[in-house]
Amino acid sequence: MKNISVYLMSGLIILIGIGARFAIGNIYSEAEATNLIQALTGTGLYLGSAIAGASATTLALMLTLLGLTRQAEADFDYDVYKSISQVAWLSTISLVGAVILLLMLVLPVGEFDKMPDGWYRIMYEVIFAQTVVVCALLVATVVRLFLAIRHVISRITPGEDV
Repeated sequence: MKNISVYLMSGLIILIGIGARFAIGNIYSEAEATNLIQALTGTGLYLGSAIAGASATTLALMLTLLGLTRQAEADFDYDVYKSISQVAWLSTISLVGAVILLLMLVLPVGEFDKMPDGWYRIMYEVIFAQTVVVCALLVATVVRLFLAIRHVISRITPGEDV
């Protein structure tokens, strides 16, 4: 049940990305693809940097949460540690994906003389897809983190109102 919400939210982001890609329409020329890449580069650099920062911060905070669970007086079951591990795993994948996105965005578009036909169209599709995937990974990380924190709180809070 817990992983279903992670999949649903990630899937929603991917569907929004697919919808946005269809809304853009077909790319008919290399010049048009180059313009789209340059437009994507401006916002993509900020987005990639923000996701990389958020992922690195989440990884550091998972160490803190792990320390909290070890020092708390409550006994935590396997599921709590599995949740922390899953958040760390998603954060790591998000961080790597964001770094790959940033590397793709710093390629000097239009500066290459003899590129094969369709190169810039393919490059645009890959960058756009990578952007959508990294956003979906960040959403999955945040939802999984929420579920992990909620699980920890339910174990250390007296009562059953959590």
